[in-house]
Amino acid sequence: MDLPRYEQIKQEFEEKIRTGSLAPGARLPTETELRGQYGVSRATAQRVLNDLANAGLVIRRRRHGTFVADVTPTLNLLNFAVPEAAQKGVPGRHEVISAKIVRAADAVLSLPGASADTAVVELVRLKLDAHERPRSLERHVILFSVAPDLLEENLEDFVSMRYLRGKGAPIEVIRVYLDPVSLDEHDAALLESPAGAPSLSRRRESRSGDGNAIEVVETVIRPGSARFFVEFPFSAV
Repeated sequence: MDLPRYEQIKQEFEEKIRTGSLAPGARLPTETELRGQYGVSRATAQRVLNDLANAGLVIRRRRHGTFVADVTPTLNLLNFAVPEAAQKGVPGRHEVISAKIVRAADAVLSLPGASADTAVVELVRLKLDAHERPRSLERHVILFSVAPDLLEENLEDFVSMRYLRGKGAPIEVIRVYLDPVSLDEHDAALLESPAGAPSLSRRRESRSGDGNAIEVVETVIRPGSARFFVEFPFSAV
């Protein structure tokens, strides 16, 4: 399946940043320049730059331009939690650790409402940053009945919320949990971090109207890979 145009352009800049072709501090094209260079709409050009900024790869300065970042990414905690951000996906490559069909009782995460013998798709991936370092560890468990062809997808670029929306999955409620955790030896090794290091875990449950889960995703952030903030307009204070 062909990637959307904005995704193609975004990945091109990610590769340039990862390889050093665009060094820290380098200026990226403006939205107008991107439109002329790639023949895309203003909305597409804006999405490319905003997605790179949301991933912490670039810094956008009003009236000055967009520049390759050389700092620990800072991420809006509200964007990290809301489903709208999950639908877009985050720039960067995934490394697939495992992908298989298992019984719900044997899956890496519990799926609320599923019986022990229910078939589920289990997907475990590492999210890598622009320098190919682990950024987070993701575990997905999805009902096989709503995702029978999931393992045929390009799992390096797979975005589950986008996939489930395309399949018409009967999701009515999304619940997100944010919890402080200490890395066990297994996760620490994958994230190239010390065992016991403090981290942040996000668990997202997508549920149908009867309260049963269709998908559960757990994302564990590599310690030190990002700083989170919450921002409100002054008028809201």
